[in-house]
Amino acid sequence: MDDGITGGLAQAAPSAGSQPIAPYMAVGLSTVVHGIGERKHIDRNLRIVEDAIHAAVSIIGINMPVKLIALAEGALTGFTDEIFDIPHVTAARDLFIDIPGPETERLAGLARHYETYIVAQCKARWPEVMPDRFFNTLFVISPGGEVVHRAAKNHIWCRERSCTPHDVYNRWVELFGTGIDAFYPVLRTEDIGNLGTICCSDGEYPEAVRALAFNGAEVVYRPSEAVPMTQIGSDPGGTWLLQNRAHAHFNNVYMICPNVGPVFVHPQMGHPFDIAGGNSHIVDYQGNVLGHTTSGYNSFVAGIVDVEALRQFRTMNLNSNWMKDLRTEVFRHMYEEPIHPANLWLERDPAQHDEVDDVYRANIRRLIERGSYTRPAVSFPGVRYIAAGENSEQPDWSAARELWNEPASH
Repeated sequence: MDDGITGGLAQAAPSAGSQPIAPYMAVGLSTVVHGIGERKHIDRNLRIVEDAIHAAVSIIGINMPVKLIALAEGALTGFTDEIFDIPHVTAARDLFIDIPGPETERLAGLARHYETYIVAQCKARWPEVMPDRFFNTLFVISPGGEVVHRAAKNHIWCRERSCTPHDVYNRWVELFGTGIDAFYPVLRTEDIGNLGTICCSDGEYPEAVRALAFNGAEVVYRPSEAVPMTQIGSDPGGTWLLQNRAHAHFNNVYMICPNVGPVFVHPQMGHPFDIAGGNSHIVDYQGNVLGHTTSGYNSFVAGIVDVEALRQFRTMNLNSNWMKDLRTEVFRHMYEEPIHPANLWLERDPAQHDEVDDVYRANIRRLIERGSYTRPAVSFPGVRYIAAGENSEQPDWSAARELWNEPASH
């Protein structure tokens, strides 16, 4: 039956008599991205993704059947709204997609052809929640070509203006309830296991993957992270890989983590910028790195997923399956006091970068007042938003939009 939240199948947990799931290959794609000035420009990125899927299955599919293909964050729509600080309603109306829609149908054709699941991220409208809002949306297309899962990113970084469920919290819980599955739904399947989805900044919070694990996730999709997080320290992948190994280890889940490729912000750029630094990876349920690639320039990462082995590890183990002896009562009161305000954009249009920076500064003051942070001996000016280009005032999207009307330089 339809679960009413993700559009997926709400299936009972596998029984002792269910058929075992064969090991399969999961593939993450890192593709070059072209920033979009309107929705029709997504076509160029889709063509790159389509070529990448054909190539990946042809090369990797001779080792094990490819049953899960994961796209990076930004692969379809890029990051135009964030870079140019486009007013939210304008971006929702002019740039982003509907799910399902023509763009997801293109991917559905490939899912049917290769008999694989495709999991992707795209900024998309969700009109049944609220009009003139877009969410950073994670979705899964089944081998039958159907959209069987949809979830929204719950935590965004300070330069992202996507709407989150928490930003319209009262409306979200009115539709979907207050349970874990309202915010961290899991798609249960009979052929690739139980799949959960988060995106980029969601994974900066240990609670996100723990919520998916409590909801039954065995494989977690977490696409994309930017520098400097992907290059901090001497180990490959920086703190991004560190986080995902920790998520896998603490929750006994596979992590599928493709990173976005170099980005052409607009058509007048002669060369793309590698904002993410590559380092796509796949991690197994004990935190071991199964696959890792340094390049993000139209590249692949692959790893074998063995769901049956994961299930045996979780149920035979008395030590390193950590969730089994979690003392939940000890932590219950930790989240009673809010930090980030809910319902910010329930009654008004989402604000732009400069104004939202003040929301984050208020959160910091709140943590100082609470005693969670200790104020330093001397205070210095912190980071602030500075618009790109010669004019440091609020950028004018109508002027920037003309970059897509001039002949491209590449």
